[in-house]
Formats: sequence, structure tokens, C-alpha cells
Amino acid sequence: MIAIACAMVLDALLGEPKWLWDRLPHPAVLMGRAVGVLDARLNNRTRRNGVWAVCILVIGAAVLGWIMAAIPGWWVEVIVGAMLLAQKSLVQHVQAVGDALRLSLGDGRRAVAMIVGRDVRGMDDAAVARSAIESAAENLSDGVIAPLFWFVIAGLPGLLAYKVINTADSMIGYRTEKHEAFGWAAARLDDVVNWVPARITALLIWLAGPTRASFGAIRADAALHRSPNAGWPEAAMAPALGVALSGPRSYEGVKQEFPFVNAAGRKDARSDDIDAAVLSLWKAWGISLITIILIALL
Repeated sequence: MIAIACAMVLDALLGEPKWLWDRLPHPAVLMGRAVGVLDARLNNRTRRNGVWAVCILVIGAAVLGWIMAAIPGWWVEVIVGAMLLAQKSLVQHVQAVGDALRLSLGDGRRAVAMIVGRDVRGMDDAAVARSAIESAAENLSDGVIAPLFWFVIAGLPGLLAYKVINTADSMIGYRTEKHEAFGWAAARLDDVVNWVPARITALLIWLAGPTRASFGAIRADAALHRSPNAGWPEAAMAPALGVALSGPRSYEGVKQEFPFVNAAGRKDARSDDIDAAVLSLWKAWGISLITIILIALL
């Protein structure tokens, strides 16, 4: 557990050093390549082959984690853990949107396009800010709390298995003609492994927030979200900042009429709200670190 705490601190200090990942492929990139190879070779648009692909990925990642864990010393856990956690990277990308939005709407749109998949051309300042805050909440769960949860539960095998599942979902877990069947297993397994972490993330944001909604209100708002998990951190972040999140947005030129989360909140989110979201990210991270240290000591 102390090694996990050290990995958290190392990630928070160094993030993803450009000098290193310009020279070496990031582990997430390697996982992406593995998913791409299986997609190219096994994707016959059936669920069965998608299940086989996910099994290969998860077993391969878990075995690799087990081999790494067998290396004497704690340094492997610290280094691999730091590489696969994304706290500082998340904070930097979200803060970049707030800083860019202060310069101009165009700069804000370009910055937020780096972290969201929706259309940004028609966004106003509020839509840019809401998108950045939503990304902050969702990725705190996917990029920090969920990897930590599985790291604590199952060590390096659990951490690597989670990361490859999450990578697969982000690449093939879409309802497109090509991936609706083949990516079904990846998407459903990602929902399963994120179920508990998403709710822990909501609790952490709730504890870290300057204002707090009731947990019943958070649960009700989370149910409005199109994702069974992503709605929880968003539903906790929105009332903490006093803003409405989610709502209508456009994908590939098609407007989607999603309901607002915390609909009574302000719909004119701004760069200051992004700053507040970043502060919540750090507070949630700090609560997680203290919790892990206490578990290690006890």
C-alpha cells in the first residue's frame, strides 16, 4: 500500500514527462496497439469474437502484471503505478481549457477539443467550460480513482487489466456498425469494472466540494445520464460548483438533447468554475492518498 501511495505522489509530481514519452511508447499506447491488432484480426462483427478479444487482452495484461509483481523490490509497483495513473495529466489538460478560455473563445474551443469527442465549433463560453468540467469529473473516475481501486484490490495484475479494459472500451466500445457487436463485451466489462469506482469518485467529490447536495439528489441526477457510471462524478461535481452539466450537445453535426445534471444550477459556467473543478480534483486526490496511507498503517 505504501508503494501505491508513492506511485500517486510520483504521478502528481512528474505527470507524463514529454522527454520520456517522445522517446518511448507509453504503456497506454502499447495497449492501444494490442486492441488495434485484435480489432483488425478478429472483428467479424460478432459478439463472440469480441468476447475472445477481451479475454485475450485481460488475461495478457494480468499475466504481465503478475510477472512484474514477482520482481523483487517495491520500485516496480511505484514506477508502473505512476505511469498508469493520470492525476497530473488530467489536471493539466483541464486547466489548459480554463487558461485558454480566458484568452478567447477560439482558444478555449481548441483546448477543449483535446479532451472531449463532441463538436466544438458551435460552443459558446459556457459550453466550453461545462465540457471541461464534465471531462474533469468523468476522467477523475476513469483515469485516477478506478485504476487506484483495482491497484489496491489486485495489485499490478488488477491495475493493468483495468487499464486494458478501459482502453478497449475507448477504442471499440461504440454503437457503430463496425463495433456494436464486436465491442459489446469491452463496453459491458468497462461498465462493470467502473461501477464501484464511479460511486467512490462521487463520494470523494462530494467530500471535497465547497457545497454539497444530498447523496439522494446525486443519485437521482446520475440516473439521468446516458452512462451508468459517468453520471455519478458529474452529478457530484455539478452541485459542488453550483453549475448545470451535461445537457444538449452535438456529435458529428447531430445535436443530442441530453438532460441537464443539476438542472437548477447556473448554465453560464465560466473559466473560474474550471479552476474550482481543478481544485476539487486535487482535494479528491488528497483524500484518496490519505485514505491509502491510513489503510497501509492500519
